[in-house]
Amino acid sequence: MMRNNIKKMIVTDLDGTFLKDDKTISDYSIEIIKTLRNQGHVFVVATARPLRAARKFLKKIDIDAGIYHNGALIYIDDMKVDNYQIENPVHIIDIVKKKNPHCSVAVESNDVLYSNFDAEKMWPGTDYELVDSDFSIVEGKKADKIIVKLTSHEEVNDYAKLLPDDLYIQVSENIIGMIMKKSATKRNGISYVAEKYEINREDIIAFGDDYNDIDMMEFAGKGICVANGLDIVKEKSDEVCESNENDGVCRWLEDNLMFL
Repeated sequence: MMRNNIKKMIVTDLDGTFLKDDKTISDYSIEIIKTLRNQGHVFVVATARPLRAARKFLKKIDIDAGIYHNGALIYIDDMKVDNYQIENPVHIIDIVKKKNPHCSVAVESNDVLYSNFDAEKMWPGTDYELVDSDFSIVEGKKADKIIVKLTSHEEVNDYAKLLPDDLYIQVSENIIGMIMKKSATKRNGISYVAEKYEINREDIIAFGDDYNDIDMMEFAGKGICVANGLDIVKEKSDEVCESNENDGVCRWLEDNLMFL
């Protein structure tokens, strides 16, 4: 049983966790979150999605903070936090281009995807701005992440050796490398938000379903995996709730937090 009269920070992933498979949020879940926020609890989303994509799904629900791009971008009460972004993306792109002068690159900056290739072809429905390969348009700006099209997985190791110590690259979708700050994680994101709201680690409840949720679920006082989550995530979690299709996040919250 959770302690009485202590406000909690509720953190949830979106895809496969809080959102249903058709990317909607049920009226039931909307009402549960509204009630919990009115009771003083803090509601946070933590997602790999960019801000513009996440907002499409959150039009009917209010949040206190959002952690986007797996932790590279944080908004608290609609105020942007810059702690976890790449400081000089043009310099990093130059490093990448020395290895492969004709590589396809995209940059997420200020909630815009800048790309020197047809990004819509790779990600149907994606809005982007086609730019010259020198990426001068992002000169002086910070970047949430830099995306590099891969010709082989071996390329990742080559790029990793060239990057500054505070950055890393990981494979995504089998065809791209994502370059981000090492400090840009969901775990660090929720730690930062909790500190701002003066909420103890033990009073954080985190819900997830995939690999990139494990670090925040292990950091939280209680980590909960939805029933449709990966087996490895279930093994790492404290509890398993109902599936995303059955409003698992909010059913757990109603049963365990609503009336405390």
